[in-house]
Amino acid sequence: MKRENRQNILLRYAFILIFILLMAAAIVYKLIDNTVISAPEWNKKAMAELSRTETIQPERGNILASDGSVLATSLWFYTVRIDYRAEKFAEDTLRKYIAPLSDSLAKYFPVRNSKQWRAHLLKPLSKPNDKRSRHHKVMSNLSESECDMIARFPFFNVGKRSGMIREKFLKRINPYGDMARRSIGGVGATKENKEVHGISGLEKALDSLLYGKAGVAKKVPLTRKITNWVDTPAVNGFDIRTTIDIKMQDIVENELNKMLEFCNADWGVAVLMDVPTGDIKAISNLEKNPDGAGYIEGMNRAVLGYEPGSVVKTISMLLALEDGIVTNVNEVIPTGRSWAYAGGRPITDAHGVDAVTVGGVIESSSNIGMAKIITRRYDSHPGGFYSRLKEIGFLEPMNTGIAGERVPRVDSVPSDRGGRIALSRQSYGYATEIPPLYTLSVYNAIANGGKYVRPRLVSGLVGADIDTVFPVTYIRQRICSETNAEKLRNMLTSVVWGDHGTGRRLRDKRVAIAGKTGTCYMIDNGAYNTSRKRLAFCGFFPAEAPKYSCIVLTAAPKQNAMGAASTSGEVLKNVALKMYSRGMLGPGPNYRSGEKSAPTMYASHDKHSQSCIAQNLNIAQHHVLRNPKKVKKGVPDVHGFGVREAILELEKAGYNARFSGTGYVAGQYPSPGSNATAGAVVHLKLKE
Repeated sequence: MKRENRQNILLRYAFILIFILLMAAAIVYKLIDNTVISAPEWNKKAMAELSRTETIQPERGNILASDGSVLATSLWFYTVRIDYRAEKFAEDTLRKYIAPLSDSLAKYFPVRNSKQWRAHLLKPLSKPNDKRSRHHKVMSNLSESECDMIARFPFFNVGKRSGMIREKFLKRINPYGDMARRSIGGVGATKENKEVHGISGLEKALDSLLYGKAGVAKKVPLTRKITNWVDTPAVNGFDIRTTIDIKMQDIVENELNKMLEFCNADWGVAVLMDVPTGDIKAISNLEKNPDGAGYIEGMNRAVLGYEPGSVVKTISMLLALEDGIVTNVNEVIPTGRSWAYAGGRPITDAHGVDAVTVGGVIESSSNIGMAKIITRRYDSHPGGFYSRLKEIGFLEPMNTGIAGERVPRVDSVPSDRGGRIALSRQSYGYATEIPPLYTLSVYNAIANGGKYVRPRLVSGLVGADIDTVFPVTYIRQRICSETNAEKLRNMLTSVVWGDHGTGRRLRDKRVAIAGKTGTCYMIDNGAYNTSRKRLAFCGFFPAEAPKYSCIVLTAAPKQNAMGAASTSGEVLKNVALKMYSRGMLGPGPNYRSGEKSAPTMYASHDKHSQSCIAQNLNIAQHHVLRNPKKVKKGVPDVHGFGVREAILELEKAGYNARFSGTGYVAGQYPSPGSNATAGAVVHLKLKE
C-alpha cells in the first residue's frame, strides 16, 4: 500500500516537474524571441511610441479695455460626471442618500428641482450593470470651487466609490457680457486639429497675436512608464489693449437700446470716436432678438456698406471747397422745386425752396443744391468724383482691427448720360455703399482741423517682456485745409443751431452739437421700400471745441419717432449729455473736477489793457484769448468778447444777437466775415 502511494506521489511530482520545465522553456523561448528573433519588430513599435509628439496649447491672450479692464479672457471650467461602472461603485450608498443629495443640488444648482435631480441621478441605475453610463453628466461650466462643493455633498463625499469624474476645459468668457460683443468677437475649435482660434471680431482679426505659438511634447521612457517631456514650450499669446472705454461703451449701448425700443426699430448701430487720436471709445450693434423680446448684440454693421443718405453731402461739400468748385459759402444756389438733371428722374427736396446758399445746402439738406454744386465740375467727367474720393484715401482699407471690415463702394461711372445721372445721386448719398465708420472718419477729420486720422480699435500689446503702445496714424496727413474745415464745422453747427437746420430739435445749452442728418429708403427685393427708412446722424461735440465724433444709424422705426434727428440724432445728443454730466468732456464750469485753472483774460482791442490787469491783480499765470480779427465787411469777429461787448459790437454793425452759456464768446454763427443781411441774428456760444 505504501509502495503504491509512493508511486502516485512520484508520478504527481513528475507531472509538476514537466510542467515547470515546459513553462521555463516557454519563457526562455519568448525571451529569445523578443530579444533576438522579433527584436526589430518590437524596436520599431517602441520607436513609433517614443516618436509620438503632442501639441501643447498656448494660453490665449486677453482682450483689454483702455483702462486695463478685461473684456475677454480664457478660464478653466469643469464638467462633473458619474461613472456608474466604476470599480466598487457605491450603488447602495447613492440610493440611501439620494434625498439629501437631490436637495443639495436643487439648492445650489436650481436648473432642476429636487424631484428632477433625483430622477436624473437614478435613471442610469434602471439599466443592467454592463450597460450603465460611464460618463453620465451631472453639471457643466462649473468653477473649481463649485466642483469642490459638490464633492462634499452626501454620497459624493465617499470619494472614488461615488464614481465622480471631473473634466477640465478652457472657455472664453466676456466679463462684461454682451458689451461690444460683436467687435470683440468669439472663438471656436477648428475642424482640423481642435485648436481654438478666433472666428469673428478682434478675436479673428488679431488671432495670430492672441493665440501665441503651440509647443511640442515628446514621449520619453522612465523607469516605470512612458511620459510626456516638453521639448518646445508653448509661447502664450499677447494681451491686446483696445481703445474701448467701459463707461462710454455703457452710455452708448444704453442710449441706443432705449431709442430702438422707443421707436421699435429693426436694428441700430452707434460708434463714438476720440477726435485727435481716432480711438474708437464705444461701438454698439443692436438688433431685435429673434428668440424673444428686446435687443441683442448683432451683426457688426459699423463696418458694412449701406447707402448713407444725406450725411454724405458733407463729404461732397468738402471736395467742393477743396477743389474751388465753391468759394463763397453765402453764394445763392437757385434750386427750384425739382431738377431733372441729364434727363433723369427729377431730383427733389423734402422742404423745397426757390434758392439756398452754399451753407444752406448743408443746413437745410438740399439734394438739388448739392447735385448742382458737384455737377459744376464733374458734368463732363462724372468718374472724376470717384477719383477724388480715392485720392483723399476715402476708398482705402482702414485696417481698424475689426474683422469683416469693407471698403466703400462708389462706382467710377462712365462719361455718358447714365454716368451723369449716377453722379448726381452719389453726391447726396444714393447709388453708393459706405460703412458708417468711413462716414464718421471724414466728420472726425473736419472736427480735427482737416487731419484725417485713422480710426482704430487697438492701441497696444502686452506680453511677458513687452508693453507697447501703437502710435496714432493717418489715412492722409490732411484731408482739407484748416480754413475749409472751419467752414464745414460752421455749416454742421448750423444744422442744429441755424434757423432752417434739420437738426434744430437737438439744441441744448449744456453741450453744443454739430452734425448732419441723413435719410434714405431701404432696399427690399431689389427695389426701394418707401415705408422703411434708414436714419442717420453723424457729428461731433462740443461744437466749439470738438472732443468726440459720433455716428448713429437707426433702421426701420415703426412708432413714436420717424425722423433722423428724432431717432439717431437724439441718441447722439443723449450720449453727449450723459458724458457731460459725468465730467467726461474735460474741465469746464459745471464739471466739478476740482482742478484749479488759471483765470482767462477776455479779449480786448487793446493788448496793453490785458497786461495792466494781470500786473495790478498780481496774476502770474493766465490765459489770454486772441484778439478778434478785423473784418472789412460782414459779420464782425467777436470771439473772446464778453457778452456785453459782443452784443454792442454786433449791434453797431447792424446785427442782432442771441447767446447761450456763460462767459466769453467761444463760437459764433454765421462765421466772421459772412455777408448776412442787415438785422440777421448772430448766435453766440459762451464758455467760461
